[in-house]
Amino acid sequence: MGGMDVGGGIAGKLWNKFRSESVFVNYTPFFVCLAAGNLSADSFHHYVSQHVHLLNAFAHAYELAEECADDDEDKKAIRNLRKYVQAKLKSHDSLVREWGFELPEERSLKNATVKYTDFLSATASGRIEGERVPGKLATPFEKTKVAAYTLGAIAPCMRLFAFINKEIQALLDPNDSTHIYKKWIDHYCSENFEAYAFRIEELLDTLSISLTGEELDVIEKLYHQSMRLEVDFFSSQPILQEAVVPLSRTLDPAVGGELSIFCDFDLTCTAFDSSAILAEIAIITRPKADPDGSETQLARMSSADLRSTWDALSAQYTEEFEQCVESITTTERAETFSYEGLCEALEQFAHFEKAANSRVVQSGVLKGLNQEDIKRAGQRLIFQDGCKGFIQKIMKNENLTAAIHVLSYCWCGDLIRSALSSGDVKALNVHSNELSCEDSTTTGEIIKKLESPMEKLQAFNNILNNRDEDGQHLTVYIGGSVGDLLCLLEADIGIVMGSSPTLRRLGEQFGISFVPLFSGLVAKQREVVEVGSSYWKRLSGTLYTVSSWDEIHAFILGSSS
Repeated sequence: MGGMDVGGGIAGKLWNKFRSESVFVNYTPFFVCLAAGNLSADSFHHYVSQHVHLLNAFAHAYELAEECADDDEDKKAIRNLRKYVQAKLKSHDSLVREWGFELPEERSLKNATVKYTDFLSATASGRIEGERVPGKLATPFEKTKVAAYTLGAIAPCMRLFAFINKEIQALLDPNDSTHIYKKWIDHYCSENFEAYAFRIEELLDTLSISLTGEELDVIEKLYHQSMRLEVDFFSSQPILQEAVVPLSRTLDPAVGGELSIFCDFDLTCTAFDSSAILAEIAIITRPKADPDGSETQLARMSSADLRSTWDALSAQYTEEFEQCVESITTTERAETFSYEGLCEALEQFAHFEKAANSRVVQSGVLKGLNQEDIKRAGQRLIFQDGCKGFIQKIMKNENLTAAIHVLSYCWCGDLIRSALSSGDVKALNVHSNELSCEDSTTTGEIIKKLESPMEKLQAFNNILNNRDEDGQHLTVYIGGSVGDLLCLLEADIGIVMGSSPTLRRLGEQFGISFVPLFSGLVAKQREVVEVGSSYWKRLSGTLYTVSSWDEIHAFILGSSS
């Protein structure tokens, strides 16, 4: 999701740290339907009625914060923020009518609204969980500290609101007058509202200057808690129509609804390529001599020789990969999606990958690795943020019938299994190559199962063919490399993780369209109204792009809480 410059103070640092939480608001049914322009009027009225309670809570929090501020300029700045909210409350009815809606009926506070307003009130009153604030705020510094805490609890709401509405506004046609929520969206994208959000952040920076490290940690905790409450607030808004998010709710287990999630491993799940990790294990675990002075059963090269050999293999792989891409992309570009042309091109990658694996085996770099060393390396593997948590939640979700399959070129399935097994989350299906072993030590041979895009696709189809034919089935494939292209295109929903320039370049060469997932969801939500079904039908030659696992989590499961 796009960035937003909010300055270099604590407000900007906290926004940058917790901005990823915004996807869990953006991907709520409320905002997806609103962006699509088909959120029901009743749902919007409910939101407006709850939002009024939040505005009152902000006004009250500002009032208490103004009493706590010590500096006259700070008091004046907080007073102006309160006046902005009060003016908004006074003009609220006319604004709602200006947006084209009737005034909602008075409605009682919902649980998520109560939690949010109670949090704001408690913070502004100095009642902060885990923080020792005197019952009576005696000194000016104690009071100023609470004023800073209050601004820390308010700031993320306004920044989040401005950010999300700008994300939505970017999807709208500025000349389209039929979108019923366009005026509402434009209001929160206005310079006036942006200036209001910035004034809050600027004042938070000012009030925080003299705080200790521990007190700044309290502001960080409050900021994050406020973001989470905002997520809960929008996640709890009732939606009276069919919605495409979260995906898990569109599958009914009672009628055989089943979700099959497939994903690549290297650089999709992980931050590093597993081949380099396996080579590093070989390099740092030097051969040990037996007591009689002889070498171990499976002799290996020295560490220096291994390093030199691996560097040469890596350099050759990179050079030949780039040559392969260049030879394909210099041909005439397809005007429309060409599956046949893509398959023909990927045959070149198949030959290239198989030849590279054969060189690795012949080199002996994978000879003599201990299986326990491999498993320990897997357990310490660094994952992409949010990946492991998402997988764990899928596997533990009792309301969802789902299976996760990892399809990988990785040389060692044990590395993947040890990396992804955590506590009771072990029901993963790993489909990859394996390292041949004798007495728990690798022989240097690779048991080859998946070496090409075509073999990945065959494994994908074999899994689907073994499913129960009854019920509603949906497949999602998540990948980020050239080897994933055919599976991405075959799945009902193909999601490209990250921004591999090679994958995009090759895909566009053969007419593949890459659409940001949120934009695709908004288009799909519009289709729901026109067609009357939220069931996903594969779009030929279209793939969806995301920049994080949080987006996938928000799309499939909804709120992270």
